[in-house]
Amino acid sequence: MVSSLLFAMVIIATDDGPLRLHPDNPSYLEFQGKPTVLITSGEHYGAVLNLDFDHAPYLNELRDRGLNLTRTFSGTYFEVAGSFKIVNNTLAPRAGRYIGPWPRNADGKYDLDRFGPDYFERLKSFVRLAAERGIVVEYVLFCPFYSNDLWVVDPMNGRNNVNGVGDCPLDEVYSLKHSELLKRQLAFTRRAVTELNPFSNVYFEICNEPYFGGVTLEWQARVAQEIAQTEAGLPKKHLIAQNIANGKAKVERPDPHVSIFNFHYASPPDTVPLNAGLKKVIADDETGFKGTGDAFYRREAWEFLLSGGAIFSHLDYSFTTDHEDGKAEVRDPTPGGGGLTFRSQMGLLKRFLDQFDFIRMRPAPEVVVAGAPDRVTPRVLAQTGKQYAIYLREGGRATLTLELPAGSYVGQWIDPRDGKVLKELKVQSAGGKTTIEAPEFAEDVALSLKAE
Repeated sequence: MVSSLLFAMVIIATDDGPLRLHPDNPSYLEFQGKPTVLITSGEHYGAVLNLDFDHAPYLNELRDRGLNLTRTFSGTYFEVAGSFKIVNNTLAPRAGRYIGPWPRNADGKYDLDRFGPDYFERLKSFVRLAAERGIVVEYVLFCPFYSNDLWVVDPMNGRNNVNGVGDCPLDEVYSLKHSELLKRQLAFTRRAVTELNPFSNVYFEICNEPYFGGVTLEWQARVAQEIAQTEAGLPKKHLIAQNIANGKAKVERPDPHVSIFNFHYASPPDTVPLNAGLKKVIADDETGFKGTGDAFYRREAWEFLLSGGAIFSHLDYSFTTDHEDGKAEVRDPTPGGGGLTFRSQMGLLKRFLDQFDFIRMRPAPEVVVAGAPDRVTPRVLAQTGKQYAIYLREGGRATLTLELPAGSYVGQWIDPRDGKVLKELKVQSAGGKTTIEAPEFAEDVALSLKAE
């Protein structure tokens, strides 16, 4: 009790309010009173619902690598051994080690009209530990059922609960067709939102990958409305995220409650310019299915964020219940990468961006007039005449022609793999086209250039 009270007092004394859109540039975020990009390489979403997962070493590792985000599923959905060929999947708890929002009765069935206090204590402990480490939690309320073997074990399936709800096919679970099931989903939403309201390091995602499993836009809008209505009578107001598509898509009818638009596997980052007109945060919320190496995902992160994205969340399979410190070997057939080296590279990317006043910058690929390697689109963030961040991939050499206002500039070329400074430079521009020589680079290279 005393430690919880002290923590609450510290939060009150230091809290700058919940994560929010930056008031000067709503394409970015503000957290703890500072402009913020969220970058992580985090576990496969089971940290809360899997009782075998120890939170502290996991969150310590994110903090120690300079990362500031984790994504976790609520427990309204979980996976089983072998799902998606993931080895040591944290989202697939061992028998008896799953904990969700709804408790079981003596007969082993879930009661969707009750909530388990142990679950919410575990959830709040996780969010509290994250807050102490400066880490934001994306809390994912729901997830579609990709196959029948996932639906048949779920608490919302009628065979598994005492409430007589959920007697429907998996592609109708997240629709407005079943009012009694919807009633329980909204009740859970209200409870979760209320329990997490005191925390500033949280935002809510309506549903993971709703473009699978029959999830309707009307149902998503109803859940978003429930979040907003619940918080209308509570002290804090949190951001709501909506998962739009794998790859890219243009958001034609944005939900007014939604401030963060999530995309998965957003490489190349075409979805960022497609949705720039929203003037909201665009996120690359999940990666994978490009092998277990680092290079592809590192390029995805740099290209996305230097195209104007504000959140990058890599799916890191080196976190398991045996290795919450992220030291597990990632191997086939697991459909993605992760590990210490990659997390260090993501921390480097965050430090690179944090050196800029990035809320004053905009995507500006036109700054590179010529000289990028063949088949490479240069990624550029710029505040004209003041600061430039440029990223090139593929490797080789490049003599770039930049469009720069007259003035003196200083900069550094760095290796995104390890942060090594490859070349320092001073540039004197008479205005207009200015040529600079990039150092030879193996896989990719980044330039920080600022007015002197």
